[in-house]
Amino acid sequence: MARGGQGLARVAVVVRAGAAPLGWLGIVAAGVGVLVPGITGRRIGVLAGAALFLITAVVVLLTHRKRYVALARGADRASKHDVLQDRAVTVRNWRRGHRWWVLLAFAAALGSAFAVPAAGGMLLAGAGVGLRLKAAWIGRLERAAESLLWVRVDWLGRGAGVPAGKRVKGYRATGIAAGDAAPGGARRRAGVLV
Repeated sequence: MARGGQGLARVAVVVRAGAAPLGWLGIVAAGVGVLVPGITGRRIGVLAGAALFLITAVVVLLTHRKRYVALARGADRASKHDVLQDRAVTVRNWRRGHRWWVLLAFAAALGSAFAVPAAGGMLLAGAGVGLRLKAAWIGRLERAAESLLWVRVDWLGRGAGVPAGKRVKGYRATGIAAGDAAPGGARRRAGVLV
């Protein structure tokens, strides 16, 4: 790309952005849900919730895995004109774009406690854990290739959507020290490159 670079967001940061809100709101909803006896009773609700937590975490972790690998293998080198988006900006964009969906999921998890105590909250927490695990897995891909994966911001859409969705045509790659996020999307510690 000779001129007019693109705004790029880190793939792992976009994936990881939803982990904390979903995880913490899921824990809160599960905690509140345990206080409600519900139709099924607390014991069945907690057991069902534990199963939903594990299943959801695994499903979120495995979703689009082949597509992430294919996009990572075909990643082009980022141009010197490309603009690398800060980690905080990427996280803020994702959370702004998904805030109503996250709040709706939280309300549904709270409401489900009247039927199956804690299950909805544990499902929500499982989604958060699955996203965190997926970001860590992307971090391992980045370390193995010794390059960081970036996606064009305009392909994510206004709500900073899925970085392996249909709109995404390919990734860009930079050196492992680029940007302000470590492999896997975590905040880079001061003085640590990898």
